Amino acid sequence: MRESSAEAFFEQDGRARYVPSGYTRGPWAADSQHAGPPAALLGRAVLRREDAREDMLLARITFEITRPVPLKPLELATRVLREGRSVELVEATLTPEGGQEVMRARALRIRTEPDSVPEVVSGPVVAPPESSAAQPFFDVPWEKGYHTGMEFRFASGSFREQGAAACWLRMRVPLVAGEEAAPLDRVLIAADSGNGVSNVLDFSRHVFVNPDLTVHLHRYPCGEWVCVDAATSIDGAGVGMAESALHDERGPMGRGVQSLFVSARP
Repeated sequence: MRESSAEAFFEQDGRARYVPSGYTRGPWAADSQHAGPPAALLGRAVLRREDAREDMLLARITFEITRPVPLKPLELATRVLREGRSVELVEATLTPEGGQEVMRARALRIRTEPDSVPEVVSGPVVAPPESSAAQPFFDVPWEKGYHTGMEFRFASGSFREQGAAACWLRMRVPLVAGEEAAPLDRVLIAADSGNGVSNVLDFSRHVFVNPDLTVHLHRYPCGEWVCVDAATSIDGAGVGMAESALHDERGPMGRGVQSLFVSARP
């Protein structure tokens, strides 16, 4: 089985083997995944490992995408790199069967104590999803993919306009078949869309590759919707950066940053 038919992004096949469905397919290549679903799968692994502490929040996670993530079964592994009383560092990896590692995550988790300090939140207000508009996705040459596994509503901008934009995203299907989506699943599957939401150059004439993604969170999202309020900057030498403020309907909850390799299409 190379591609799952489940109504989910992944189907679990054994303890640490995950089979992607067509919903993971990205918009650029028919045999490669959008980075959002595997990023969420790695974040899920960090929280669900057997020795994971329940009193910690994932405050920062950095994904390194060393190769395109194929639509093939993936082996998932985790290990604790540093364990302390208040902070821990955890690593998770994805490797296709018989292949080389394609994606690695390092997550920093911080000990929490509810209501121990005053809450301070700062950031702009984004129009809520119910008053935001559904906008067409940019042209994709296949029917099923990330663009159909997710729902998109724009508070400002659109996929077909260039420049900064704010987009609410909601999962249409679970991350893993038979499971309810967790709050961390919802934010990590959305955060890698910052570059696409805030595109500044013509996709038909330029290649955009983000070899990494870093997400910082001061809390997990509430509800089903996550907003990616994104802006992209590109240097003439072909190096860029997409920065995203991450919101839920309660307000700001974190930020995402992607490094970009940009070049003219051959």
